[in-house]
Amino acid sequence: MIAKELGCCVYFAKPYRSNDKALVENHNRLIRNFVPKGSDFTLISKNYWSEIENILNNRPREILGFKTPNEMVAQELQKCCT
Repeated sequence: MIAKELGCCVYFAKPYRSNDKALVENHNRLIRNFVPKGSDFTLISKNYWSEIENILNNRPREILGFKTPNEMVAQELQKCCT
């Protein structure tokens, strides 16, 4: 129902896959650097969410060989489209 209402996919961490939970918790921690706990998300502008998204997607990750998520997506798209 939530996915349909928001028009997006919803991902649930599987309890038997410990790395899923860790990944979700790490991203929550990164977002909390910009949005303090207890904040009303409805009061945050779409532009600010876009800024956070841009910052996090352009941040190098060790698990990606110190590439950014945006670099990895571009690399995968290039493989598919060539």
